[in-house]
Amino acid sequence: MNIAQVALLAVALSVGSPVSASVINLREISCKDFVAMSKDDLTYTLAFLDGYYRTEDDPLIVDQDKSRAKDLAEYCIANPAEDLIGAADKLLRKQ
Repeated sequence: MNIAQVALLAVALSVGSPVSASVINLREISCKDFVAMSKDDLTYTLAFLDGYYRTEDDPLIVDQDKSRAKDLAEYCIANPAEDLIGAADKLLRKQ
């Protein structure tokens, strides 16, 4: 994902949403913390991770029914002690 795509995703996620004082450090949270997030924070985080793990050749289409991020949420529910980025690396990283 190039810088322009990341910037566009950040703008799209922030438009129309209330300003949040919370900071989500993805390196420091467990799967248990991840699934306990508010619905908005969970949605934003899943969207970010789904975009982060895409390759430049992936289509720029958001299809929530085919999102790999749903697999991450289900994995985290089953493995609450695992760290979020470790789980994301296993499930979302392309080989």
